[in-house]
Amino acid sequence: MQDKKIVVIPTYNEAENIKDLLLCVIHLKQDFDILVVDDSSPDGTSNIVQEMQKEYPNQIFLTIRKQKEGLGKAYIHGFQWALKYKYDYIFEMDADFSHNPKDLSRLYGACKAGADLAVGSRYSQGVNVVNWPMNRVLLSFFASKYVRFITGLPIHDSTAGFVCYSKRVLENLPLDQIKLVGYGFQIEMKFRTYCKKFKIVEVPIIFTDRTKGESKMSGAIINEAVFGVIKMKLMALLGKL
Repeated sequence: MQDKKIVVIPTYNEAENIKDLLLCVIHLKQDFDILVVDDSSPDGTSNIVQEMQKEYPNQIFLTIRKQKEGLGKAYIHGFQWALKYKYDYIFEMDADFSHNPKDLSRLYGACKAGADLAVGSRYSQGVNVVNWPMNRVLLSFFASKYVRFITGLPIHDSTAGFVCYSKRVLENLPLDQIKLVGYGFQIEMKFRTYCKKFKIVEVPIIFTDRTKGESKMSGAIINEAVFGVIKMKLMALLGKL
């Protein structure tokens, strides 16, 4: 039986990118379904997705949340939806083309070869980032170094948002208890996966910064990740994670 695979794409004001991205995923040789989780984008992102659903009703799905609650909440919503509809492999991918859709097949291949979580890694083979200003590159790179130092998480790109989970990982994580909502969410998901003894593999990718739309990075997101990591490690030491 063929594996059921779905790509969860959170969106907020991605009208400039979403149609082209969905077409790229649809036209891959592998069959990937797509779930767009839109946080009521005022720019009409969901309207574009709804139009595309008419052409691809069995491959493109959409849920619209009433308000913008952060990346983590959107992904948790998408994961729970994917588990409900019994998908075998669940992917995370940004809506802005910073992740190359062609690499979805490589992440899937890593999981089929034995990984429980495949991480599209910017830093497993040097620094593979295009179009980012140097301060952003350094922030991201040293954030992962910091996470590795504090938590012992043995991967080079803990804040990566391009990943593939096997169904059994998400079934065994307490999704309703995930606390961090910004980029800290990516760290918490990987750390919890690691604590459950699942196999994590890094797949080298080239990350290209968005050319359309606006970045969602903020100081609050950075602060949450910095202090959230310490709290998360303490919870793990106390057996409360």
